[in-house]
Amino acid sequence: MGLNHHYKVLLLALSILLLWHSTNASEATNGRWDTLLNSTGVVAMHMALTHHNTVIMFDQTGQGPTGYRLPARRNGPRRYAHSVEYDLSRNRIRPIEIESDTLCSSGSILSNGSLIQTGGFGSGSRRIRFFRSCGNGRCDWREERNHLSEDRWFASNLRLPENDDRVIVLGGDNVFSYEFVPKRVPNERPFNLPFLHNTYERNEGGNNLYPIIHLASDGNLFVFANRDSILLDYKRDKVVKTYPRIPGRGSRSYPSSGSSVILPLSHKNNFDEVEVMICGGAAYGALAAAQRGNFLAAKRTCGRMVITGHHHRWEMESMPGPRVMNDMIVLPNGNILIINGARHGCSGSNYGSNPSLVPYLYKPKRPTGSRFTTLASTRIARMYHSSAVLLPDGRVLVAGSNPNHQYAFGDVPHPTELRLQAFSPANMARDFDHRRARNVTVKGRRNEVWVGYGEEFGVEFSLNEKVRRNNNDDQVVFTAYAPPFNTHGMSMNQRLLVLRCNKLVRGDGGLWRANVVAPPSSKVAPAGYYMITVVNGGIPSRSHWIRFIHV
Repeated sequence: MGLNHHYKVLLLALSILLLWHSTNASEATNGRWDTLLNSTGVVAMHMALTHHNTVIMFDQTGQGPTGYRLPARRNGPRRYAHSVEYDLSRNRIRPIEIESDTLCSSGSILSNGSLIQTGGFGSGSRRIRFFRSCGNGRCDWREERNHLSEDRWFASNLRLPENDDRVIVLGGDNVFSYEFVPKRVPNERPFNLPFLHNTYERNEGGNNLYPIIHLASDGNLFVFANRDSILLDYKRDKVVKTYPRIPGRGSRSYPSSGSSVILPLSHKNNFDEVEVMICGGAAYGALAAAQRGNFLAAKRTCGRMVITGHHHRWEMESMPGPRVMNDMIVLPNGNILIINGARHGCSGSNYGSNPSLVPYLYKPKRPTGSRFTTLASTRIARMYHSSAVLLPDGRVLVAGSNPNHQYAFGDVPHPTELRLQAFSPANMARDFDHRRARNVTVKGRRNEVWVGYGEEFGVEFSLNEKVRRNNNDDQVVFTAYAPPFNTHGMSMNQRLLVLRCNKLVRGDGGLWRANVVAPPSSKVAPAGYYMITVVNGGIPSRSHWIRFIHV
C-alpha cells in the first residue's frame, strides 16, 4: 500500500513536470495569451500607447451606459465615461470624460507625445481634440476651438515630416478631400482629391473609407483606397504617381476592411526603399450579402509592393486563412503579427461572422511560401471595433469588439467584449531570456531622452553572449518604433526602423555600449517619441523611449 502510494505521487509529479514542459514549449513556439482585466469598462474602439507607458482607449459617446459613471451635472442626466487611461505598470483603469462623439474617428501622436484626435459622428464629425499624457493620472481631453473644414467620419490621419507638427486628415464617409491640423488659421479650405471619387462604391458603403496612408522616403504620401493607390505630393496638391491595381476582386478598404504596414525601413539602403504590405479584405459584394444575412468568405491574400523607385509590381501570397477586420502589428524584430478580425463578412454592425481566433506571424525575409506561421489561439472573439497595440515589454495589448449599436451582453451573435488581453509572441518566452539584452539604458544629448536627426546616441545593455558582427547580418540590431493610433484595423503612423550602429564595445561584467545613429531626417521618421529595442538574434529586449527632434 505504501509502495503504491509512492508510485502514485511519483506519477503525479511526472505528469505535472511534463505538463509544465509542454506549456513552456508551446509558449516558446506559438506565443501565449493572458487576460489582464475582466473589464476595461469601455469598448476599446480606438487605442494609442503614450510615452508614459499608459494606453488611451475610447469608444463613442452615443454608445449608451458604460462601466464608469461620471458625476452628474446639476439637474442633468446621468453621465458616463467613454474614454479610459490604462496604466501598464499598475494594471489599472482611470475613466476620463470625452465630450463630443468620437465614433469611427482618427488620430495621430504629435512630436511632444500628445494625441491629436479628429472627427467622429454627428456633432463630433468636425471636432479636433487633444490628450496630453502627463504621467501623473491628472490629464484630460481638451477640445479645440477651431473645427475641421468638413465632416470626417471614417477618415485617416498621418503625421507629416514638417517642423510644425502638421497632420493630414484624409477622406471620410462621402467626403472626397483632405485637410490639415492643427489649423494655422480659421476656415482653412480642404483640398479636393479626385482619387477618392474614383474609388468610391456607393452600393458597397464606399469601400474606400479609412484610406491607407504611408509616408514615403521622399516626403510624399502613399494613399491606397479600395484596390487602387497613388503617390500624393500634398505640398503641391498633386498626384505624382499612379500604382498598379492590387490583383483580385473585392476590396481592401472599409467596410471591406483589410490592414496594412510599411515593412521595416533600414539604414543599409539609407532608408530609401519603402515597401508596403496589405493583407485581408472582403469579397466583392460582401456588404450587400451581409445585409441579407449571407456572410461571404473574406480575402486570404496579401500584397507587397515597393513604392519607391520606378518599377512597381504587387507580389501576392496567401495567408493560412481568410481574414477581414484584422490588425497588423510590426514587432521589434521586424516580423509582422496579424491578429483580430473575422473569416467571413465585412465591417459594420453584425456584418461579420466566424471570428479569426488564430493570429498569424509573417516573416518578410523568408522565401515566398514559407513566411506565414499560425500562433496560439484565443478564446475571445475580436471583431468589429476591436484594437491592438505593441507595448514596450514586447507584448501586444488586445481589447474591444462590439458590432452592436450599444453595449449588449445578452442574446446577440457577438456580445460586447470588455476583457483586456495581452498576447506574448513566442520570442518573449522565458526559454529565450538567456539571449535577451537586459538593463537597457538609452541616452541622447547630454544624457537626455532626445536626440537630433543624424546624431549619435548611446545604448547600454547587459548580454552574456559573444556578439557577431558582419556587413550582411548583425547578430545585434537596434530598432526604433513609432507607436500608432489604432482603430478599425488601421495603425496610423506605425513604422519600424533598423538603425545604424557605429560602435559596439564590451565592457566589464557583460555590459555592452553602443553608439547608435538617429534617422537622417523627418521624412524617414517624423519627430516624436520612439521605442528603442535591442534585438539579439531575433530576441527583443524591453523597449525604452527616445525622442527624435529637429535641432
